[in-house]
Amino acid sequence: MKIPILYGPRDLRIEEQPLDTDHLEPDELWIETEITAFKIGTDRGNYEGAEQVPGAPDYPRWVGDSNLGVVRGIGQGVTRFQVGDRVVTRQAHQSEYITRESASIVKVPEGAHPEDAVFAHLYALSALCYHKAHFVPGENVAVVGLGVLGLGAVALGPLFGARVVGIGNSPVRLEMNERMGAHAGFLYDDPDLEAKLDDFTGGAGIDLVILTANPWPAYRTSVEIVRPDGRVSIVSLMGRGEPSLDFNPLAMEWFYAKGISLIAVSGPPADLYPNTRQPSLEENRFSAERTCAHVLSLMAEGRLEPKRLITHRFHYSEMVQAYEMAYHREKNMLGVVFNWKD
Repeated sequence: MKIPILYGPRDLRIEEQPLDTDHLEPDELWIETEITAFKIGTDRGNYEGAEQVPGAPDYPRWVGDSNLGVVRGIGQGVTRFQVGDRVVTRQAHQSEYITRESASIVKVPEGAHPEDAVFAHLYALSALCYHKAHFVPGENVAVVGLGVLGLGAVALGPLFGARVVGIGNSPVRLEMNERMGAHAGFLYDDPDLEAKLDDFTGGAGIDLVILTANPWPAYRTSVEIVRPDGRVSIVSLMGRGEPSLDFNPLAMEWFYAKGISLIAVSGPPADLYPNTRQPSLEENRFSAERTCAHVLSLMAEGRLEPKRLITHRFHYSEMVQAYEMAYHREKNMLGVVFNWKD
């Protein structure tokens, strides 16, 4: 098998490693990768050596976590999958791998394009931004940060019943925001942003901000534009790779005086959707896998198309080139997939 290993900042090497596919344990699956997706913000941070995310492995480590492949073999105890099934997992960039049936694996339904489906787990995280924030249909939602994750939230919003406005840092991202179905889009540094948002909401204000960008100015924009008693759903890694703050992120005028809620989008929303009828079941109603399956159903119906955002397609052997482009902050780079077919 071939797998990229990061040995240190900007030191990514594609290696050949052995993989025993002839002796699968009863609950194991052998999956051959077709394509993987590149999460530019998170993966770039790992590549350039930004501070480590809690729980992430130290160097040397694998990279990536959006993988679409085909099941090539199963253990005798596997019941949910068959050889030939196309699946999405949160496995790393690699040509093939062995994983257990209990891992985060979701079958891709007929009709879902592979270049859409490979983003399903990422879009499930976009959906979690709504779930954890107790989203109510009809609310005004602003998405701050228009990367792949943010544009996933933009695309899902109208399907959930939201009026969505994207807040970005470049005209290119605003164009993509429109392409994904936003009702409006503005630059974060627009001097008339407050007035434009007031007009967009008819004076009601922004009920929910979904913050997907790491820089502190994006946080500041979020707490400034949300209405009093509104919520900010934070899925970004605030301040990662940023210099020290020159302002108080919990200043009275933005937080206490406005009475807003800051919500960390991390982990499953089990506390919001408890399973009271069958408490023995570990899986909650809106688990990552269930949400991923829902996202895939929207893709199969043609209502959700992340592939619209694909700007670059690389062979896996060109992966370092892609990471270097992300490192240099090329704004025309957004949706990126790697082809693993030799």
